[in-house]
Amino acid sequence: MSQTIQVSKKKGEVIFEETILKFIAKSFSLLKNGEYTLTIKKAISKRSFSQNGMMWMWFECLAQDTVADKQDFHDMYCAKFLSRTVTIEGIETRVSKGTSKLDTVTMTHFLNQVQADAAAEFGVKLPTPDDLYWEDFENQYKRYTN
Repeated sequence: MSQTIQVSKKKGEVIFEETILKFIAKSFSLLKNGEYTLTIKKAISKRSFSQNGMMWMWFECLAQDTVADKQDFHDMYCAKFLSRTVTIEGIETRVSKGTSKLDTVTMTHFLNQVQADAAAEFGVKLPTPDDLYWEDFENQYKRYTN
């Protein structure tokens, strides 16, 4: 049996501490006799909608600047930055994952790599929401987000 509860701590205080303690007590009361491990880990959010949207705008920008498709850029960058080599029964294969299951931290790292590579390889500066011309960029490319 596995149960999950979201817990928040703000300004040094555990939010809804009494509710959390009741949840834990109730959960343990339902268990069979034996030893158990209680694990607490920091929640990591899945990539954000805005990160995903920006990525697809970037890929469309690159696609319009070249003869490739935005999906080609997605696949190329996933292969370049999200791949690894696996060995099964002595056979090495290069595998890459997509971006849909990345958390916000890993997605940020991936986007930083894409941004740097686009500048180095294609001479294209891909803007972020902090840049002065972000609004113009977003207005031009937002219709291409998936």
